Amino acid sequence: MKRVAAALEAAGITGEIRETALARTAADAAAAIGCTVDQIAKSIIFRGETSGRAILFLTAGGNQVDPSKAAAVAGEPLGKADATLVREQTGFAIGGVAPLGHLTPIRAFLDPRLAEFDTIWAAAGTPHHVFPATAEQLRQAAEAEVADFTA
Repeated sequence: MKRVAAALEAAGITGEIRETALARTAADAAAAIGCTVDQIAKSIIFRGETSGRAILFLTAGGNQVDPSKAAAVAGEPLGKADATLVREQTGFAIGGVAPLGHLTPIRAFLDPRLAEFDTIWAAAGTPHHVFPATAEQLRQAAEAEVADFTA
């Protein structure tokens, strides 16, 4: 969470990290914060089958990543990212992957649905912490490309 706080500060995102009872799922986080499920920016990690690198898809909480569309956007076949890959490349455990503050640079894509909200919430590095931002702030901080990759 300290890496996330530092990355937020560096990006000029001033929203306070909020502790929740549990924010492991988008529905849990939305209920804890009092927002709609689509205001939760889920961090979905796939493994690039060619590159072997983690690839991040930031999607609205109610959306699902379409594997075929995601592979087309990423420009390579995608596979399941296991807990070891996620931890080694992002520094976070599955269930608390933040969209920024990763151990190594990561390619990222942003669901355009997130831009429909004034405020969205994303994981702050643990299953119990989230932070607010605008979709544009999140896009810039994560160096994400806006793309259509949802079902």
